[in-house]
Amino acid sequence: MKKELISQQKDLSLSIRNQCELNLSRSSLYYKPIGEKPENLEIMQIMDKHILEEPTAGVLTMQSMLEDKDIKASYERVRRLMRKANIRPIYPRRHLTVLGEKKYVHPYLLKGLKIERANQVWEIDITYIPMHKGFMYLTAIIDVYSRAIMAWGLSNTLDAQASLEVVKHAIKPKASPRY
Repeated sequence: MKKELISQQKDLSLSIRNQCELNLSRSSLYYKPIGEKPENLEIMQIMDKHILEEPTAGVLTMQSMLEDKDIKASYERVRRLMRKANIRPIYPRRHLTVLGEKKYVHPYLLKGLKIERANQVWEIDITYIPMHKGFMYLTAIIDVYSRAIMAWGLSNTLDAQASLEVVKHAIKPKASPRY
């Protein structure tokens, strides 16, 4: 930090003014930060305890919680104190679906394609099904035109082999029914 480079000893040949010519204003050299008021520190401690009990609590929730404890605090004050104490609620933030690297972005190949018969276009999807202990992963292949399920499979892991088995099963020629 630039402040530590400035020597305030009287017997030095350079004055503080000349030393501050290192792109450091003298007002920032003499500035002593004022700490938070004790009532703000108390509010920050209350909010810190509350966020552990209710991790999704935002500014409005914190403000109403403080009002329940007979502490009046404006929206802006609660927001500033939450930022200062680094209290952040857990909820989906903006820009979660920002595009990644360009090399992973592929063009949409079905744009302008008129789908007019069965087995012209298939779609595959993998989703998870929550269970009592863990998840099961469902892989399904559907025909876009007829909306028929071509193949599906369940797996307790999300490895490629399970999805490949479903694709192989969908591609495998079906035996014609006997009459």
